[in-house]
Amino acid sequence: MRFISHLDLMRLFMRAMRRADLPLKMSEGFNPHPKLSLKRALKLGVESDSEEAIIVLKFPVEPDHFRNRLQRQLPEGIRIKDVQGNFN
Repeated sequence: MRFISHLDLMRLFMRAMRRADLPLKMSEGFNPHPKLSLKRALKLGVESDSEEAIIVLKFPVEPDHFRNRLQRQLPEGIRIKDVQGNFN
């Protein structure tokens, strides 16, 4: 998985979240897309044990439920370690 570019990784997560049927909050405008942010972009060929992402949902979802649904849609080699909810 280390040879996946940052943009491809973003697309991979967007497709996986849509397939998992999560209540994603979409951006507004001409070309809406899920509100997803990865903390830092890795260089091509660099591996990482832990990356942080922020995903905005329309309404709260139980963290375990979110992780299980999304993990089933991700390819081998990408694992979700932890999910934390911010219900503000």
